[in-house]
This record gives sequence, structure tokens and C-alpha cells, in this order.
Amino acid sequence: MIMPHIINRLLALIFCFLGCLASSAHAASQAEPIEADHIVAIVGDEVVTYYELRSRLQSALKQLQKQGTPLPPQDILERQMLERVIMDRVQLQAAKDTGLRVDDIQLDQAIGRIAANNKLTMAQFREALEKDGIEYAKFREEIRSEMIMVRLREREVDSRLVISDGEVDNYLASQAASGSSGEEYQLAHILLRAPESASPEQLQKLRARGEQALKRARAGENFAELTAGFSDAPDALQGGNLGWRSLERLPGLYAEAASRLQDGQVSDLLRSSAGFHIVKLIAKRGGSAPASVQQTRARHILVRINEVVSEAEARRKLEAVRERIVNGVDFAEQARLYSQDGSAAKGGDLGWLSPGDTVPEFERAMDALKVNELSPVIQSPFGMHLIQVQERRERDVSVERQRGVARQALRERKLDDAFQDWLRQLRDRTYVENRLEEK
Repeated sequence: MIMPHIINRLLALIFCFLGCLASSAHAASQAEPIEADHIVAIVGDEVVTYYELRSRLQSALKQLQKQGTPLPPQDILERQMLERVIMDRVQLQAAKDTGLRVDDIQLDQAIGRIAANNKLTMAQFREALEKDGIEYAKFREEIRSEMIMVRLREREVDSRLVISDGEVDNYLASQAASGSSGEEYQLAHILLRAPESASPEQLQKLRARGEQALKRARAGENFAELTAGFSDAPDALQGGNLGWRSLERLPGLYAEAASRLQDGQVSDLLRSSAGFHIVKLIAKRGGSAPASVQQTRARHILVRINEVVSEAEARRKLEAVRERIVNGVDFAEQARLYSQDGSAAKGGDLGWLSPGDTVPEFERAMDALKVNELSPVIQSPFGMHLIQVQERRERDVSVERQRGVARQALRERKLDDAFQDWLRQLRDRTYVENRLEEK
């Protein structure tokens, strides 16, 4: 359960999706008739229709307009959007083939959190969706797909990334030698993804496309517009913005480029195993490492999901355990009986946890609890959990904590590269026929 990062992306996708759907529903009612439906791509054993592509494109167009982003030509946006639809299908098929799913109970809980974040009851939330012309059933399935893709990434990429003690030692030595001030950089990027077994001709064509994007970026064209038109990254329609990060938390290629840039400057065309990249430094700000952190002492009960125990069965088992604890049965006793990790013998006690010590789902649920409060059943890549917070405290950053921060920084630096490599390999293993390119 020790391993960090990523749910904010899902939440960002969800809220972006809400805004896009509301806009596209209004636009659909006023849109001019479109040409007859036809197949624009085949992905594995599934087809992508022109109607689906146009629906996604309408949502994207409305979002770009809402952000005030100048719009690229329609044909470029169509090609870019189709590639994103293809990548979604590739991931969802991989999840299906390996038995990864999100059941209705988990989905309802996630949608309940979305409603609560909008300060609405479920009834009010459904009414608001219907008022905007959004089919609730379609909304549910879109959210289910986003959750599945996030879990697939966590299982196939995040949980397999290993940071050695040697890497941590080298990182800390480098930090000490450089006297790092904790500066943070806000970057935007363009990724032109290369197939894993790309031919020299394909790479040359991709490089030429990258040089074209770079020339336009350096000529002062809107970078967010160029990102929407050129980038193959999942954040392309959000301007490719990576948010504020220290150099240590950026992919090595980006960190090296960012350290040489001034505000507003654009890097050279960069090459990695994933393809070609362009990085723009939007802004830079100073910062320093926190003198102290809030630690939480927590305990949990874990039921693992495997070939024998399904998600639904694990959830039912923990719901029953939770009910017993609520009715007065001792948490530690139930942990010793049912928890399936090393903490069981200690009554589920995990000791003192610092930010980043646990996976995102666990940490988010733990941080939302008051002292002595019992969580609902939550899921992480390790299985189903019940969590109870016992104490909280502020602690100075110790040597051990510094190593934890270093390990987290190294993980974040590697994750983006690992994810892009995994996506590229996954796409290359899947049969894809792009009929839009034949037009």
C-alpha cells in the first residue's frame, strides 16, 4: 500500500466532462444536419463511428471556446480527436481483457461524490443533468470508463514502478550539491507520439511535423491552440498544461529543458522513446521545502481482490465488517480476523503516515476522516479497505522523511515517461485501422 499519486486527474476529467456535456447538449439541439453516419476507425474488434467522433468533437470545441482558446482547423481537430477516441478504446479493451471493471456500487459512490462536490443531492444532480439535456445513463457510462482507465494505469504503470535506494541516495546527493531552492515551474508541452517500431520514414515525417509546430510556437502563435492541433498527449485539449512542479518532479527531459528556459520561452524539439516533445515555460516561482508535515496515525482492514474473490464479494465482506464495528465490535479484533496484509497482527495499525506514503485513493479517504471516524469501504489497487484515523500530529522533516520525499519526487519524474511508453506499446499491440486518414 506504500506508493503515491494521481486521482486529481480523474476529478479534473470528470469536471471537464460535466462542462463539456452541458455545452454540447445545448449545441446539439441547434446544430445543422450532419452527413450520414459511417465507420471512421476500427479498434480491435470494435468500430468508431463518425457520429461518435462528432459528438466528442462538439464537446471539445465548446470546451476550447469556453477557455478562450483559438480553434485549430476542423480537419486537424477531427484527426486529433479520433486519435484520442482510439486511445480510450485501446485502454478500455485492455481493461476488459484482463477482467478490470467498475461495478455499479463503486460507480454510484463516485457519482455521489461528484454531486456532493457540486453541493447537490443525487436527485438534484440528476435533475440538473436532465435540464441540460444530458442522458443520465450515458453520463454514468462515461464516468465508468474514466474510472476504469485510471485504475488500469494504476495497476499496469504506477504500481510497477520501482525506485531503488541507490536512486534515492543519488537524488539526495545531487540536491545537496546543487543547493536546490525548491523553485517550481509551470510548463505546457506538446507530444508527438511515435510508434514503438516506427520506420525512419515515419520518424522523419513526425519530426517535420514537430518542427512545424515549433516554428509556429516560436513565431508567437497561441501555444494552447497549437497543443490542441498537434499534441497526442491526453492533456492536449487543456493546453498541455502540467501545472506547478519542481524540477525534481518533472520528467528528466523536461526538467533539463526547463532549467535553461526563461518565462515564455519554448524549448528545442526534444526526442525521447515516446516520440518528439516541445516544452514551453509559462512561469517560474521560488519555494522552499516545508519545515514540518502533518502525519496521521491510522489503521485499516484490507480484503484483497483476486481470481477467487471478486470486487463485489470483497466489498460485501467489508460492509459486513463495518456494520459490526459501528455496532460496537472492536476494530483491532476485526482487523486480526479479516485483514489480509502485514498489519493484521497489529490490529491493522499502520503507524504514522506522512503525505505521499500511501496510494492516492487511500490517502484521500484517510485525509477526509476526523479522528476516530470510520471510513466507508474504499478501493485501491491493493483491494478494499476500511480505514480509521487514530491521531494526527505535526512533525519536523526528518532524514527518513527526506528520503520519502525524494522517493516520491523520483516516482513522479518517472511516471509520465513510463505511462507514455506503456500507452505506445499498448496501441502498437492493438489492431487499429484509421479510415479518416484515407479521406
